[in-house]
Amino acid sequence: MSDAYERERQNNSRLSELSAKVTALRGVTVDIYDNARAQDVIDNTSDTFSSMSTSLKGSATRMGRMAASGNKVAIFKLSGIIIGVVLFLWFTFHLFF
Repeated sequence: MSDAYERERQNNSRLSELSAKVTALRGVTVDIYDNARAQDVIDNTSDTFSSMSTSLKGSATRMGRMAASGNKVAIFKLSGIIIGVVLFLWFTFHLFF
């Protein structure tokens, strides 16, 4: 009878060890999933900034052509935009730093 009790105790001990290993494996799996989702967000953000950069380059090219045409109103608009962006960046920088 004590032999059966000893086996039952060993089985319970091994079951507890197995349960701990399964819990650890589940934690690793969840961490891998979270990391993969974070990587997907990073990739999407990178694509967004890439498209924004392309759009900004196109706008800068069009504004340069507009200023090169010699139109005084266009030059004033371009100057106003540049001054506005510089002031915005300056105020934003001083707001956070």
